[in-house]
Amino acid sequence: MKGFGFWPWGLLSLLCLAVLAVFVVYPIGVLTLNSLRGPGGGFSLAGFAAVLSGGDYLKAIGNTVLLSAVVTLCAAGLGVPLAYVVARYDFPLKSVLAVLPIATIIIPEVIVGQSWLMVLGNNGVVSNFLRDLGVPVPSFYGWTGLVISMTLIYYTYIYLGVLAALRGFDGHLEEASLSLGASPAATRWRVLLPTMLPATLVNALVVFTLVVGNFALASMLGGPVSLLSVMTYSMFVSEMGSDPVLQSSLSVISIGLVGAALVLQKWGVERRLVHMTPGRAPAPRALSSWRGPAFTAAVGVIVSLSLMPLVAVFVGAFTEARGPVMHWGSWSLRSMERALSLAPEPILNSLLFASTATVLGTLLAVLVSYLVVKRKSPLSPLLDYAVVVPLTISGTVLGIALVQTFNSGPLVLTGTAFIMVLVYVVRRLPFGVRNASSMLFNIPVSIEEASVSLGVTPLKTFLKVVLPVMKGSIFSAAILMWATSISELSASIVVYTGGLETMPIAIFRQVDTGRLGLASAYGAVLVTLILVPVSLAPRLLGINLFSTKSN
Repeated sequence: MKGFGFWPWGLLSLLCLAVLAVFVVYPIGVLTLNSLRGPGGGFSLAGFAAVLSGGDYLKAIGNTVLLSAVVTLCAAGLGVPLAYVVARYDFPLKSVLAVLPIATIIIPEVIVGQSWLMVLGNNGVVSNFLRDLGVPVPSFYGWTGLVISMTLIYYTYIYLGVLAALRGFDGHLEEASLSLGASPAATRWRVLLPTMLPATLVNALVVFTLVVGNFALASMLGGPVSLLSVMTYSMFVSEMGSDPVLQSSLSVISIGLVGAALVLQKWGVERRLVHMTPGRAPAPRALSSWRGPAFTAAVGVIVSLSLMPLVAVFVGAFTEARGPVMHWGSWSLRSMERALSLAPEPILNSLLFASTATVLGTLLAVLVSYLVVKRKSPLSPLLDYAVVVPLTISGTVLGIALVQTFNSGPLVLTGTAFIMVLVYVVRRLPFGVRNASSMLFNIPVSIEEASVSLGVTPLKTFLKVVLPVMKGSIFSAAILMWATSISELSASIVVYTGGLETMPIAIFRQVDTGRLGLASAYGAVLVTLILVPVSLAPRLLGINLFSTKSN
């Protein structure tokens, strides 16, 4: 862009690139090099050979790929029809049911796993109720629990993507197809489906990568199913965890799975990409007779199941509990009192780490997005690529990479609070940059040029002209970073040490030791700290974090 110079933008670009290189690119490089080291320290493929020759390792990799594919297909099977129904039909309670699935995005996965255990686990309320009736109850651990729980939280990504595509679809194309004699079914197949497919594939990749890197549900509900994320973590915390070769090899393979999915997705989207001038989508058709209530019931069942963890965690927080046994119907404040007064450290740590990460991450995201979008230079592509690197790696892999990199040497971060904040910032930075960039694309260059022409320096123009215009996207990025940081588990559980336990880690540990009451109490506090800012933001700040409305 015109006006780019080394001062201040060139210097700021170098500083941002240096930060990303040290804390993002370099740890991944260290992890990769460790996977290629032999017993004597030289180059070797022994780690990969051990992984690919070991039955347990190959089984974990195969299970991970299969689970990711199955959940992706199931999420598409829920998300695509739901988006079509919401976009094309009017039915009772549609305005509420269309928005509620968005809440699944901000429900911490550790709470989802805990809630399903309280409902359908070995001592779950529904499981015990059915047993009392003499109905055999299959185990929810394993493939059943994994597929159901993951599908009901990840279908929202496909639902939102396809819904946006349908609302940008030009309805005149369907009218033209019907006027030429094509049947409604043929019109949907030949005209509508090609426009939905790219959005489906893009968001299906998101689901696939989330399943590959999922740790909370995989460890809590996986049972006998061996998965790559859990095996990598178990190897890291085992007595042999000091040898980084095998854990590094497993981590690199995990990155490779996501990379392969990216290549396939890019190939598929480019082949199916349809260029279309946005038009007016067809008006939703009102459903008469019994169809309206039937659609409401069908959508309501899906939404209710996906939001069940929110209800279960609050009910469990105020239910009398003795270890893993929940005395449903007997109310008690004991779990909440213990969480808030006797053991508040996880709550205080979560507040401290998430708040610090939100401030630092938002500042970095705003600066990087401005440098990439508005102050383009030869460094911009490097910045852009470095920012998206965390999207290609799971939280567990990122945590292992940071521990291996900063466990020794001139910069030792392992065991400090800073590494917890660092994990939050690195994991959520891509989402912050995306939110900040969305507004920058709409700010005319002429506004900045007018300010500079009046004698205001470029840096002051950025602070006094650009930032106020970006206020909405900045607050949006900050709230989303807060909500996702405070619920982070997969990376933080790898890097934390004694005294640095956060609420997600506490919930995971309490569930693992059978203390479901205390886990529910921490869960209720965690969900409250997420929902309050998300729900208040539209009213107090005038911003819309999520929207299902067409433009």
